[in-house]
Amino acid sequence: MFGVLTIFVLITISSVIFAFILRFTELQEGSIKLIVTIISFIALFIGGFICGGKGQQKGWLSGGLTGIVYTFIIFLFQYLGYEKLFTSEQTIYHICYILTAMMGGVLGVNMTSAPPRKA
Repeated sequence: MFGVLTIFVLITISSVIFAFILRFTELQEGSIKLIVTIISFIALFIGGFICGGKGQQKGWLSGGLTGIVYTFIIFLFQYLGYEKLFTSEQTIYHICYILTAMMGGVLGVNMTSAPPRKA
């Protein structure tokens, strides 16, 4: 759950920053769409990395589960709050989010695990 919590903290902080930028500047939402998408991928990667590092094994599984939990929470929020299912574009994004979290989990396990000792 550390990975999912990290994802939501990072996304909340970036959302607040972009809300202030949009409010107090002349920028439009369409002009920062790419930056928001990139930040989302980075947040999912970091969340998977943290989850894989904490798990110390099967990083693809722990990262993938982190991405799936994130996607499920967003799906529930959208379905229960707005009564809408994912569009095909959102489905593709969330599949890529899960894959990104998996890659973060694999890298997290490999970067944080201790090197094997020589006999």
